[in-house]
Amino acid sequence: MIIQTIRHATLIIHLNNKKILIDPMLSPIGSMPPIPDVPNQNLNPLVDLPTNVDSIINCDAILITHTHRDHFDDVAASLLSKSIPVFCQPEDEDKIRSLGFVNVSSIHNNTTWNNITFNRTNGKHGHNEIAEQMGPVSGFIISSAGEPSIYIAGDTVWCDEVEKSIEKYDPELIVCNCGSAQFSYGEPITMTAEDIHELCDKFQNAKIIAVHMEAWNHCRLSREDLKHYIDAHDIKNSIFIPKDGELLSF
Repeated sequence: MIIQTIRHATLIIHLNNKKILIDPMLSPIGSMPPIPDVPNQNLNPLVDLPTNVDSIINCDAILITHTHRDHFDDVAASLLSKSIPVFCQPEDEDKIRSLGFVNVSSIHNNTTWNNITFNRTNGKHGHNEIAEQMGPVSGFIISSAGEPSIYIAGDTVWCDEVEKSIEKYDPELIVCNCGSAQFSYGEPITMTAEDIHELCDKFQNAKIIAVHMEAWNHCRLSREDLKHYIDAHDIKNSIFIPKDGELLSF
């Protein structure tokens, strides 16, 4: 398996001779308004794509964890082939179809495509009332014979749903959307350094890939901050904090 981090939550996963694009957010740097009332008021995305967009959209399938604009934007909707297989949570099927995509599969529990299985998992996009306001989000366990299994946790904080998903499926790789994204009120809505610490304490053999940092204006945890936290707390797990465009092979 080869994983390429593109930007924010956008990834490309190569497995079983297929190329799966995760959460395509393809807008040019500074082309969308910032989340209001947070310290960083620069336009989104904060950084540009690390590679040519044509190489990103040249894929075999798309997996969309949820349709917030930092995970599936108008540029991606316009550039991607409308006939490409799209996998999503049930709540997003109608929206994706309304954008012209004709090969949309909503995953209630699981589905298999080209000998690749997707198991949908639950999460919480924040805490308490904010999690309700943010709407449904999903994670997905992706597995194929002869390949490591990978858990795309999605936009969630550390919670019982995530813990139970890891216990049930025992994925070899866990992709965590970090960044400690936060509004001007309430608690963070994506994983913090402390969330990663809890995950590591509970699952000490987990290989963790930390993404979703430094590309959207309400994300407050940087890669460097997370590295310092890991070092300061002597976390022994294998934690990868890839740069945009970096390739990881497992």
